[in-house]
Amino acid sequence: MKSVKVSLSMAENVKKFVAVVSKYPYDIDLHSGRFVIDAKSLLGIFSLDLSKPIVLEIHSDKCDDLIAELDSFIVK
Repeated sequence: MKSVKVSLSMAENVKKFVAVVSKYPYDIDLHSGRFVIDAKSLLGIFSLDLSKPIVLEIHSDKCDDLIAELDSFIVK
């Protein structure tokens, strides 16, 4: 399992993010405070506070291709 912080501050970014993560078969979650939602859920993401970075938790150890695709969203 890997975790990174992502920033999804604009609605257009959320749509692109969901399009990318939906291509992968393993479970991917977003954590914001005590809330955990499925990262493949557009409505779920919009229910979070998007004004600050969110923790992305990928339930796979072989996810380097996903991390590379999400590079523009990752907070460094």
